[in-house]
Amino acid sequence: MSSTENHPIANNFIRHIIADDFASNKHNGKVATRFPPEPNGYLHIGHAKSICLNFGLAIENNGSCNLRFDDTNPEKESVEFMQSIETDVAWLGFKWSDKYHASDYFEQLYNYAIQLINQGDAYVDDLSPEQIRQYRGTLTEPGKESPNRNRPIAESLDLFARMRAGEFADGAYILRAKIDMASPNINMRDPTIYRIKRAHHYRTGDSWCIYPMYDYTHCISDALEGITHSICTLEFEDHRPLYDWVLDKLQTPCHPQQIEFARLQLEYTIVSKRKLAQLVNEKHVNGWDDPRMPTLAGLRRAGVTPAAIRDFCERIGVTKQNSWIEMAVLENCIREDLNENALRAMAVLKPLRVVIENYPEDQVEQLQVSNHPQKPELGSRTIAFAKVILIEEDDFALVPPPKFKRLIEGGEVRLRGSYVIKCHQVICDEAGKVVELRCSYDPATLGKNPEGRKVSGVIHWVSEQHSIPAELRLYDRLFCQPNPDTLENFLDAINPNSLEILNGSRVEASLANAKAGTGYQFERTGYFCVDYDSSAEKLIFNRTVTLRDTWAK
Repeated sequence: MSSTENHPIANNFIRHIIADDFASNKHNGKVATRFPPEPNGYLHIGHAKSICLNFGLAIENNGSCNLRFDDTNPEKESVEFMQSIETDVAWLGFKWSDKYHASDYFEQLYNYAIQLINQGDAYVDDLSPEQIRQYRGTLTEPGKESPNRNRPIAESLDLFARMRAGEFADGAYILRAKIDMASPNINMRDPTIYRIKRAHHYRTGDSWCIYPMYDYTHCISDALEGITHSICTLEFEDHRPLYDWVLDKLQTPCHPQQIEFARLQLEYTIVSKRKLAQLVNEKHVNGWDDPRMPTLAGLRRAGVTPAAIRDFCERIGVTKQNSWIEMAVLENCIREDLNENALRAMAVLKPLRVVIENYPEDQVEQLQVSNHPQKPELGSRTIAFAKVILIEEDDFALVPPPKFKRLIEGGEVRLRGSYVIKCHQVICDEAGKVVELRCSYDPATLGKNPEGRKVSGVIHWVSEQHSIPAELRLYDRLFCQPNPDTLENFLDAINPNSLEILNGSRVEASLANAKAGTGYQFERTGYFCVDYDSSAEKLIFNRTVTLRDTWAK
């Protein structure tokens, strides 16, 4: 197995378990992991933690990691979701050893179920869902056995075969494991392992009308693939006895070791596929790849790089303790990566016209500007400077606040990579809004400050004539409360200012042919990425992240 580069994972308790297993030769010196998503939605940032962990452990131990689609719930699964998962795993920089589907094993799973029935370890039940709930008991009270629990083996075999043949209505019968209705672990109280469900499967079509349950399917799939370490999140800790029970009863030649770790809980977001689907279906966002979504597709469209996500997953580590991670941790990883690697460019989000009165009318200068101040190997570009330029509205103030270090009437400011200009006149419209500034420039200040010259600050700019229009989408956090999942209705926490679209922005002409997915630092403004919908006729940039944490208290 290989990847695009080595992805070390932070030291953690799972690595210690694997080291001990090597020492005792528990799995014959082998490490085989798997990433087993259900194709019922797009992967999100929480899945990235599991991907980096499973593939990372395989890489550092010269082992293998399979990609397996846990496709036993056909009503919610699709080819679209399956393909998106493959894209996301590869985009993160990992290559699976083999690719499987739980549906590959449907016939084997069915035969294993027959084996359990023949051993007296499973039976067909016809209790209704409500009756099953009543019989199950509570956390403090044991359950009671179904009247069908001791149904003759031959009768259960006959009914199970007829279930497969489609003789019964959905829900009329189920197959249950016969374990212990008095177990303190409710998962062991004769759990359902097969149900009748007439639903078209995206791979097997209509050839099956009974489908196995996750807890039954997952452990057998692991065993069939020779997985050594079956790594899952903490909510499956109480399911581990059932995992082991199934494999022990079937006496599979390989018995993987289930290990649980704490799932990712990230502030200001949700990682429930059901709720993410609700956001998409109710059009609170513009699809699964909306840059405000915590999906890997959304993060990718926003301009987040795989390296930033891998760095984030390594920083937060792997523990057995549930905890919340601050969104700022992820955003800082994104900033650090883009600061190191993103090309620089200038864009004016909300333009204010500036006429440089003493600049020659027909003169245009091509100024050389570095593409990255710390990486001269990335070269430079030319930016046109002319008589009329555009600056940010916010970089001028008629009545400046305290410590304002930009342009004011009568004040001077340096234009990035260019000259010092001085404002002489302010022109306002009838409503009193500033619409134009009349300034002068000092030709002796190109790239330098004359000795003794005090300049308020440095601002960015573009030439009015030589810049090009662009739509800038200013994305922010989707939720305005740290823990939206704890609310009665998580939708109440949606941030009404999570997207602002600017249609009057201008960017330097060097970006005319910018390719979709390319990221830039718009100087003094933030990090932006060319959107997939961008074209030569209409440039569109998505804000990836601001230059600094605007949510910091």
